[in-house]
Amino acid sequence: MITTPVMTLPRSIYIEPTSRCNEFCQQCPRTLLSREEDIDLSFDKFRYIVDQFPVLERVVLHGLGEPLLNKELPRMIRYLKDRGTYVLFNSNGIALTEKVGQALIDNGLDEYRLSMDGSTRETYAHVRGVDAFDKIWRNIRRFVQMQQEQDTQKPAVSLWFTAMRENLHELPGLIDLASDAGVKEVYMQRLVYFEEGLADSKQALFRRSSPEELALIHHCEQSCQEKGIRFKAAGSATPVESIVRDFGDRPWSGCRRPYTHTYITSSGNVLSCCFAPFGHKSAKEYREERVLGNIFQESIEQIWHGETYEAFRRAFESDHPARHCSQCGVNWSY
Repeated sequence: MITTPVMTLPRSIYIEPTSRCNEFCQQCPRTLLSREEDIDLSFDKFRYIVDQFPVLERVVLHGLGEPLLNKELPRMIRYLKDRGTYVLFNSNGIALTEKVGQALIDNGLDEYRLSMDGSTRETYAHVRGVDAFDKIWRNIRRFVQMQQEQDTQKPAVSLWFTAMRENLHELPGLIDLASDAGVKEVYMQRLVYFEEGLADSKQALFRRSSPEELALIHHCEQSCQEKGIRFKAAGSATPVESIVRDFGDRPWSGCRRPYTHTYITSSGNVLSCCFAPFGHKSAKEYREERVLGNIFQESIEQIWHGETYEAFRRAFESDHPARHCSQCGVNWSY
């Protein structure tokens, strides 16, 4: 008799420490689509969540909000590090004061990823909705300097750039800024688009890049090599590969997140992955199509093995997955 292997709980998860943010990014679903209420996840609720996972190898402490706005974030990091978990998050850097930066160092954060979508004050303000460019770079330079003074390599600091037609021309300048600040990794991300604001397919470079745009990216690869900076894309592809690859007729099918990852919002809603908040037009659609359960109402064991999650996985294996899955590999990338 053939038995079906038991699917264990994920060992890699996303937890949203807060749904609040101090920016109004013009390509973000938090700015442009319906969203959950603004709320910080308390430490007690955070602990209630993570204690339900027997093994946690990697936890990403970000979602649609700015993680540093939650004052209990350093305590969350320490709790995970005491379990032997690898911990990271993306941040806009506005609230990265010396005090906060020291707390991140002291509590063992593994990676700090700075989201930075322009190399000039004007472009940054246009894309991110706030005039904070100069403040952020003061913060990140001081943070790297603090690490150097304390002779610590953690957290590893990297810069994450969302590439659009609107801002691609500023990538070389951004690499120069990273080099001057002592940041050793730069990542070029594909735009996640859903036809609102700057999240418009006309802004996307994926399979639309001109020879000039590809040449600029190649130039950036060479520049990073000369400066000793690692230049990468999200996932395993190189920056050029990430915008030219063909995902085939079932572009979502290579993703394994339905079986290995989960995403928990600050309100406790369990989603399939970090792309699930993108593309919905109403709160009703979000709840009905993307929310697989709430961890404050059911255990993660019940949700992970429950009928709603199983129905989502069955659809994923078919030719008619959930809409946010059907767009994956095309409107965005796993």
